[in-house]
Amino acid sequence: MLTASLSEIDVLAFIIIPLCLSIAFVIGVWFAWRRSGSPNVARATLFAGIGTGAWLTITWQLAASGVLQRWNATPPPFALLVLTIVLVGLRVALGPIGRRFAQTLPLWLLIAVQGFRLPLEMAMHGLYERGIMPVQMSYNGRNYDILTGATALVVAVMVYRGALGVRWVKLWNAIGLVLLINVVTVAILSTPRVAYFGAARLSTFVTYVPFVWLPAVMVLAALVGHLMIFRAVRNGVGSHFSRTLPTERNGSVLEK
Repeated sequence: MLTASLSEIDVLAFIIIPLCLSIAFVIGVWFAWRRSGSPNVARATLFAGIGTGAWLTITWQLAASGVLQRWNATPPPFALLVLTIVLVGLRVALGPIGRRFAQTLPLWLLIAVQGFRLPLEMAMHGLYERGIMPVQMSYNGRNYDILTGATALVVAVMVYRGALGVRWVKLWNAIGLVLLINVVTVAILSTPRVAYFGAARLSTFVTYVPFVWLPAVMVLAALVGHLMIFRAVRNGVGSHFSRTLPTERNGSVLEK
């Protein structure tokens, strides 16, 4: 049984960062629908808030109930959660929400959001030092995701000032996505069902609260963010991304 005090800063980070990302997502929906000229701003924002709140609650309860710690089940519940995270991420990023975000939010802002990975990686390093997380999941091991977080704000500022071209943004974004895939792969290889790094270096902390929000919210946000950045730069848009969509012709908040 994993025990950690919620009053400690490296543990609090797994609550504060996900909540901030969730609030930012709902605000982003409001802004994107408003800037696109949609008459359904309130409805879209309400749906986003309810959906986000439900996702936070369900994933928290899955961890708190002990369901995710059933590694002997076939398939393991945590594996199903990971699959769900990927599917949700693809739906959000490649669907209407991702389209509106890419077309209405500033490109520099989409990039800057990825800066959350810097404090996250520092908090993860703290968990490693306390023996909660195995070394391969930290930047002392095989996790290099801190590079994305450390460079996100720099790249965002350069894009905002018009000092960085689309090709460089694509390169940075591709590297960030590769680093994300790398750490997710390391995490999967560290589960009890695989145990690639040995029985003494298992990564099960993400099946407990509040750490379940690492994959359920923060990995999800990183994946969605990278895919939306690719959508934003696909047509070689400018650094400030000022284009807006025409007003909707019908009432659906999920129309394409």
